[in-house]
Formats: sequence, structure tokens, C-alpha cells
Amino acid sequence: MMPINRLADMEEKLRILEDLNMIYIRQIALSLKDSDIQKKIDYEIRMREGACKLLAACSQRDQALEASKSLLTCNARIMAYMSELQRMKEAQVMQRIARRSSDAGPMDDRSPCKGKVAISDLRIPLMWKDTEYFKNKGELHRCAVFCLLQLGGEIFDTDMVMVDRTLTDICFDNTIVFNEAGPGFELRVELYSCCSEEDYSAGSTPRKLASKLSSSLGRSAGKKMRAGLEPGACSPTSNGGGATILLPVPSVPGPKYHLLAHTTLNLSHVQDSFRTHDLTITGNEECSYWLPLYGSVCCRLAAQPHCMTQQMMSGCLRVKLGGEPQGWTNVYGVLKGTNLFCYHQKEDMEASVEPVLTIGINKETRIRAAEKDPHSKAQNICITNQYGGEEVTHTLAADSREDTQRWMEAFWQQFYDMSQWRQCCDDLMKIELPSPRKPAIVTPKQGSLYHEMVAPASCEGLLLQDNAVSAEIRALLSSYYNDSY
Repeated sequence: MMPINRLADMEEKLRILEDLNMIYIRQIALSLKDSDIQKKIDYEIRMREGACKLLAACSQRDQALEASKSLLTCNARIMAYMSELQRMKEAQVMQRIARRSSDAGPMDDRSPCKGKVAISDLRIPLMWKDTEYFKNKGELHRCAVFCLLQLGGEIFDTDMVMVDRTLTDICFDNTIVFNEAGPGFELRVELYSCCSEEDYSAGSTPRKLASKLSSSLGRSAGKKMRAGLEPGACSPTSNGGGATILLPVPSVPGPKYHLLAHTTLNLSHVQDSFRTHDLTITGNEECSYWLPLYGSVCCRLAAQPHCMTQQMMSGCLRVKLGGEPQGWTNVYGVLKGTNLFCYHQKEDMEASVEPVLTIGINKETRIRAAEKDPHSKAQNICITNQYGGEEVTHTLAADSREDTQRWMEAFWQQFYDMSQWRQCCDDLMKIELPSPRKPAIVTPKQGSLYHEMVAPASCEGLLLQDNAVSAEIRALLSSYYNDSY
């Protein structure tokens, strides 16, 4: 028999080896993610170049407004991706410090599951003066507005809406879904506005561009978007060695969007219903892009944690039914949401057959490992729930001690996820997937600007003069000009 001290040394070495393997795996994951984010930055830079070319060539108001909107969105995504890269670099440094630390204990890998967060039915009420709305007096003030929404490194924009005094609410029908949100998410909603009467022609003089864009890079860059995030300033690009630097981008004449209002939503705002939230207004009546906001935004904010929609654990179990000592039944267990579903066999689960037994797993459930059953190779798992004021306990058993440990760990993780996602785990909230945007189908029109820019290869249009412009930019230009045909 192996001495106890030698056995303890071997277990300690195995634990250290497992920790080192986990660090190595995390470093590989971070390296792959680093490369993926860099590709996203490069893609957004190409899209930004295309938007700049489009904006410089626009001669129609709606086209210029859409191009300027795209330019601002590309800026925001680039800044978000760069902030994500910085956070990853900081995480790598912290891992190296932890690895070199001599007193580093066992690593605690428990973290809450991710989930989907969806925002829909965005409504922003307006508060026009009586003389403007009811008596229709004064100059008709029209603005183009859209919302920019950011959660972590994901940024989406809504459709552009033209607003004047004939509207009482700014309505965005988009349903926007963030797929990799954690329970500590912060969803920033920004409302941008641009006076549609501003000069948008290629020969107009642009407003002064936002300054110190590069200085906004930092730990808090991903938490809040800058009001001055407009075309111009600086643009990140790769220097060929993996690092990202800032290069100046020529200012482009055309309309400029300005941050009019913003708010930040988090887990406490999630509710399976339409709710009103406060807005922070940044503009004033002296601004050309001003709109009389009421000071609130209405929307539906829903969340679906993965622990409520995905199988968190599955495998063969034995469940004790009745009071007989030999009353065990083989089942296939699936832990999902607030239940442990027990099927006769795996095929029944795949065929959507009703489970033979459903055991509740919720915030009030108590689970413990019982004493070893003489007829079992491992400890039993006792699950206790309250049903109608009466305690009901179900006893389960796995095939081995290792399987029992995996099931117990899955239960503890489920409880941890529920404690972090809170009300989102009471019932499964409904999230309607957004409808895909219509693909751009362009019918070239003789004499149109698009026809001149995207001509056959033999032509020397504006777009084809730059060989670096990719197919994505052609698609971008196509989608913008499609609306004018």
C-alpha cells in the first residue's frame, strides 16, 4: 500500500498539473480570440473606408444620412473591439502574475453562464409645444435619428427614422439580440440625431470633428461611448505585427450625427413586459439636432440565460421509485432550466416523448449527497422540494463516484447561475428573433451615381480606382443606393 504522505504529494502534483493545463488552454483561447477581434477591426476599417467614399460622393440627402450613420457605427465598433483587445491583454498579464505567485492556491473556475439579452419595441416620447404640434405653427423642424446599442463588444444600430412635429413618439421596430451577455451586463442605448436641413453636399464644410478620440482608449472605454464619436479623428489599423495603432483619417464633408440622449440598462431592468426607463439628455434647444424629448425611453428588455434554454448536464441515472429497497429504475436524466427531466432512454428525449419523471430544480431546492447505498457503487443524490406545503425527496444514483461528482457539480453550477441571473430564471422569457434585413438587389440605372461607381471592370469609376476596396464595400454601397431606385 502506498504511504499516505506520498499519495498526498501525488495528488498535489496532479492538482498543480491540472491548474497549469487550464492556464495553457485559456492562453490558447485568448490568442484565438485576439486574432478574431483583430479580423473584426480590419473588416470595420474596410467598411469605414467604403462609407467615407460613399459619403464624399453623395449628392442626395437620404443617401448622405445613411452613409454618415454607417460611418459613426463603424467608429463605435472599432473602439469597442480595441477596448476588448485591451481587456484581453490585461487578463493575460494577470494570469502570468498568478502563475508566478508562489502562494497561488487552487483556481476557482466557477463563473455564471452566458445568455441572450434582447431589446425590442423601443419608443421615445416627444414633448412638442402646443403651438408646434396642435396649431402647426413655426418652421417645420426635421431630424434624422437612430439608436446605437452596445453590450460588451457587440454593437448594433437601428433603422434611421425621420422625425418632425407630426410625430408624438420616435418608434424603432427593430428587435436586437445580444447572444453572449453575462448577468453583469450593461446595455448602453444612445440616441443620435442630425438636422436633415443641414448642407449634405460634397462641397459643404463639415463641423469641427470630435477631438481626443485616441485618449478615450482605456479601461472604461468599453463601458461608455463617446458623444463625439463621429467621422474623422483617428482610425485604428494593424501595423502587421498584431499591434493596433491609430492613424488619422481625412475628414469627410457631409451631415454629422450628434448624441442627443442615452441610458444604460442592466439586469435589474429585465422584465418580461413593456417598461419605461429614464433618459439622460445631452443636447439643448440651441442645437440644430435638438428634439423635445420627454426624458424617458420605453422598451421591452428580456433575457434568456443558457441554463434556462440549454442542456447543462445529461446522462444515465437510477431513480428510486416507491419504498422498496430494490425499487430502482434506470433513466436518462437531462438538467435543463428549472427541472431535471427523467426519460426511459435517450431516444425518448430526442423524440420529444414525455418524461417518466420531472424533478424540480429551483432556488428553493435542496440537494445533498447521501450515505453510500450498499447496492450502489457511489453515493446517492437526494433532491428535496416543497410541493403543496409537503417535502418530497427523490433519490438518484449514478454509475460511479466520478459520475456522482459531475452531477453534483452540475447542480451547484445551476444554483449559482440562478443566483446570478435572478428573476430571469423564474420563468423562461420569450425572445422573438429579429427578421433578417432584405438583401440588396440593385438594378443599375443609366446615369445614376451608383452606376458610375460600380461599373464593369473596364470602366474607371470612383470605386474601381482603389484596388484595396473589397467586395464588402461594394455590397455596402449597393445596399445604400438600393433605396433610391
